[in-house]
Amino acid sequence: MKILVIRFSSIGDIVLTTPVIRVLKTQVDNAEIHYATKARFAGLLKENPYVDKLHLLDDKLGELISALKKEKFDHIIDLHNNLRTRIIKFSLGVKSSSFNKLNWEKWLMVNLKINKLPSMHIVDRYLQAAAHLGIKNDSLGLDYFIPEADEVPVEWIPPAHQAGYVAYAIGGQHFTKKLPVRRMIELCDKINRPIVLLGGKEDFAEGEQVRLFFEKNESEVEMEQGLQSEFNKRTIIFNACGKYNLNQSASIVKRASYVFTHDTGMMHIAAAFRKEIFSIWGNTIPLFGMYPYRTKFTILENAKLDCRPCSKIGYNKCPKGHFNCMQKIAFDFYIPE
Repeated sequence: MKILVIRFSSIGDIVLTTPVIRVLKTQVDNAEIHYATKARFAGLLKENPYVDKLHLLDDKLGELISALKKEKFDHIIDLHNNLRTRIIKFSLGVKSSSFNKLNWEKWLMVNLKINKLPSMHIVDRYLQAAAHLGIKNDSLGLDYFIPEADEVPVEWIPPAHQAGYVAYAIGGQHFTKKLPVRRMIELCDKINRPIVLLGGKEDFAEGEQVRLFFEKNESEVEMEQGLQSEFNKRTIIFNACGKYNLNQSASIVKRASYVFTHDTGMMHIAAAFRKEIFSIWGNTIPLFGMYPYRTKFTILENAKLDCRPCSKIGYNKCPKGHFNCMQKIAFDFYIPE
């Protein structure tokens, strides 16, 4: 059976579809799995052994549809379910199924704070879209395959971090899903061990603010002999934001002892490596079904606000102006020695 899976974006959402790819390939007889996504996300799937062929969308949907028509698919599993995927399904004219985006339930939760959301992870909703093909959840979690060329050698990490470190993904697609820099500093101080900051080039400046704070404090402490050991301050920052590509950052996460992350794609990459995750939530909520999947995790959130969630995605600034979902979040966690 020739099956097309569609999910155009984004990083986390694509990683969350990997259990569907795997069970289709391993549980459906003679399955040939094709996957359609945006060209810029191809690296997430190129090394996936359960994908037989990738189909990439640049800007022209018509060209992608023409290429897909030539494949003569038996079935389409639509895990994006938007206007473009509906056009593709109509154009190809083959049997298809789609996952439920729960737009109405999310609207009720965001606007009226009425919770009609199912107690179900989005991965299980993705799997439901293909259940009629006889597949079942194999309970093996998420997949992420790093090309050998992108495995980061330990020598690329500062000596102070080579014996072990915590990874902290400071990025986020929207402002309201990220801690302010001052709170990032507080969090890193609480973590109190070598930390690698991960993010894109756009996160480098904030990462530098965090790094320079601890570099300054370290030099001040060293002026007073013995004070550093007395207070046992061990926060040493390596700002890796923008220094590695996505797969290399995934390699850093794979080697980390623990992972702290906002509600972002790196959280799901960490889950694919079964890392213990400390997941930080601002204007969005885990109830939307995108918390870390099948790995040990701790949720850090301010659950006492009547304005939260204010969006199912995020904003460039807090609609209320106070940003208390992040400003007043408690860093209540314990990391074993």
